[in-house]
Amino acid sequence: MTRLIIGVGNRLSRDDGLGPNIVERLRGTDWETIDAGTAPENVTGKVRGIHPDLLVIVDAARMGLSPGSIRRLPSDETDRMLASTHGLPLSFLISQLAGAADRIILLGVEPQDLSLGEGLSPPVQAAVESLAATLKEGKLEEIPPL
Repeated sequence: MTRLIIGVGNRLSRDDGLGPNIVERLRGTDWETIDAGTAPENVTGKVRGIHPDLLVIVDAARMGLSPGSIRRLPSDETDRMLASTHGLPLSFLISQLAGAADRIILLGVEPQDLSLGEGLSPPVQAAVESLAATLKEGKLEEIPPL
């Protein structure tokens, strides 16, 4: 089974950089990884080339939860994910990836600090470490839905 994770976000906007941080932690594991940065629409060709069984997209998401909360988001909740602030709306990316993966899952992490600067806030750093461990262990379904 081919599993691919795309991390979306801007490392220079504190917690918005959590997607690329997760990708870093999964390199060298049985996950294929792509750091999409602030332009996730630019990776559709790579995703199609890999054609994973499972595609996971991770980004900061405003869900009204405590900072560091992790949730699986239904595809109609893409407007909560901050990828829409990076360029094109995430819903556009999802539409472009139709058929490129057998299954697509969106994961959102509630940010605490989106100010300019590098480094994650403590609750988001803890969430990144927890999420990376969950994904390495193949326990994706243990992440609660929104």
